[in-house]
Amino acid sequence: MSLSWYVLHSKPNRESFLFSQLKHRDIETFYPRLRVEPVNPRSRKVRSFFPGYLFVRVDLDEVSLSSLTYVPGAQNVVSFDYEPAIVPDEVISTIKENVAQINQDPKKYQKALKHGDPVIIKGGPFEGHQAIFDTALKGSDRVRLLIKLLHGQQIRVQVPEDMAQAKNQ
Repeated sequence: MSLSWYVLHSKPNRESFLFSQLKHRDIETFYPRLRVEPVNPRSRKVRSFFPGYLFVRVDLDEVSLSSLTYVPGAQNVVSFDYEPAIVPDEVISTIKENVAQINQDPKKYQKALKHGDPVIIKGGPFEGHQAIFDTALKGSDRVRLLIKLLHGQQIRVQVPEDMAQAKNQ
């Protein structure tokens, strides 16, 4: 075989630890991260682009699957039909480019919803309801929406940001 990229699933919130463990073992690793501006200054300043996953470049004839899964912080190698999934080099380079672009100008890639924009809720108990975008909640991946219910009264609800879709999309 030859060197190929594989996806390594980490234990919850252990991506950084696993990354350091793999580097210590001289295994080529790609851990895509985004810079964020947290509300709490003591919070993490970087966030995983793929939470729970890292990419490793190894030759499986030289490094066994079990040796990867027994690295502290690792769970398993992503596989399909008991075969480790190979990630093409082009995909890795595209991810690297995209992460670099986002980190260079993060404000450009923020959601374009503004206060007062009509949205449709995708998922959850309010799925399919129309709402009005109120605000993105700082320090979380949630947004606040206004929904008209009985007698035209608006109530505020908080949902994950990916559940609020612009009405014109």
